[in-house]
Amino acid sequence: MEKTLKELAEYLGGRVIGDDGALVRGLGTLDDAGEGQITFLANPKYAQKVATTRATAVILPPGTEGHGRNVVEVANPYLAFAKLLTLFYLAPAKPRGVMEGAIVGKDVAMGADVTVYPGVFIADGVRLGNRVTIHPGVVLYPGVILGDDVTLHANVSVRERCRIGNRVTVHNGTVIGCDGFGYAPDGKEWYKIPQIGIVVIEDDVEIGSNTVIDRAALEVTLIRRGTKIDNLVQIAHNCVIGENGMICSQVGISGSTKVGNHVTMGGQVGVAGHILVGDNVMVGAKSGVPGNIPSNQIVSGIPAIPHREWLKSSGVFPRLPEYRRTLGELVKRVAELEKILADKCEK
Repeated sequence: MEKTLKELAEYLGGRVIGDDGALVRGLGTLDDAGEGQITFLANPKYAQKVATTRATAVILPPGTEGHGRNVVEVANPYLAFAKLLTLFYLAPAKPRGVMEGAIVGKDVAMGADVTVYPGVFIADGVRLGNRVTIHPGVVLYPGVILGDDVTLHANVSVRERCRIGNRVTVHNGTVIGCDGFGYAPDGKEWYKIPQIGIVVIEDDVEIGSNTVIDRAALEVTLIRRGTKIDNLVQIAHNCVIGENGMICSQVGISGSTKVGNHVTMGGQVGVAGHILVGDNVMVGAKSGVPGNIPSNQIVSGIPAIPHREWLKSSGVFPRLPEYRRTLGELVKRVAELEKILADKCEK
């Protein structure tokens, strides 16, 4: 594919500074891009590299020094670069139908332009939308429903009756709808609570590899539209995750927790069950969340506290041994002074 800078600027909603007829055939980094490639500057601390890059053009935010380079000026260079990666490198694959070696049950409904690879198992009563792609090793249990433009990568399992919306991508090895972790005490033993609910994944969600989303005990575990979930995440039964969230690797969210819209959780965050996390909350990596968090908060630490307080506290931790010694010395000196005062009072 080859595009002029004028065409790319129109596609991105930006403007060209320099030769709008210059041709671009691919993308590269500021350090490695060469003739015929376009690069971008998203972080101002790398601005000096614009002067030395060998790229044909650079995507820059308004007001940034172009050093005589051809420039495509846009408000968000990082987003523009992502869109160009999609334009240049992600051509839609041609549908291949149900390939030999796939196993398809009874009463399965399929939309147009599906691709089902060898080694897929589709149980009875499953419904597939248009342009669905299912890679080898995927297992769809009875009654599963997939919307349009869904891609399930190798070895994904979707358990019985779970529903996935439109334009959802699920990466390798993820399990949607396994049993929630529910047991009732029975003396010294545990009685398994049947998990008869489902998981619902709304539109435009992406889920990384080896993530697990448990089915609800009675109703629905819900992932709302636009949320992005990383690899190795655990979301327990009856949770509700709001719209356009960002949940990073190794996060664990306990059962029946409600997470608001546009919430970001850093890696290895642990969230207790039956709590509420408000909208627009950011939780720092490795934090432990034991209770409710109101909307529009940034928190960190174990237990999670306001981020600025956590920064102040974390600065104290390395000096705790010193403070302990100082406190011990002060206690000793106070005791000595008290003894001197007591002796004087007796005299």
